[in-house]
Amino acid sequence: MADEKTFYQEYEVFSKRTPSSAFQHQFSLLAPNEDMAFILAQENFMRREPVADIWIVNRKNIRKMDAEEKLTLSRLDNKDYRTTKGYGYLKKKWRQYEQQILDEKEILSWGGERK
Repeated sequence: MADEKTFYQEYEVFSKRTPSSAFQHQFSLLAPNEDMAFILAQENFMRREPVADIWIVNRKNIRKMDAEEKLTLSRLDNKDYRTTKGYGYLKKKWRQYEQQILDEKEILSWGGERK
């Protein structure tokens, strides 16, 4: 029943606001063919916001990951350095390092210059 043929196909619509911006998924729509999907997407966007480009993709042409492939996305517990939160301690560590250098410089300056 899921493979039943219908007149309409599902399309995904992507757009970008400026030529330099990235594409973003906007919505899905039903249309009988690619040309009609493009016209519907244009009509929807022309009324709302400025758009630099629109992409229409038939949903059947999009490949998604299966359950086995999704398992490869899980992170290992010892890889905090790969995320920005893993570097949160560096500000404190850098402050301690700078303080240690200042203390050494200060201590060395106490000796004065001998001629």
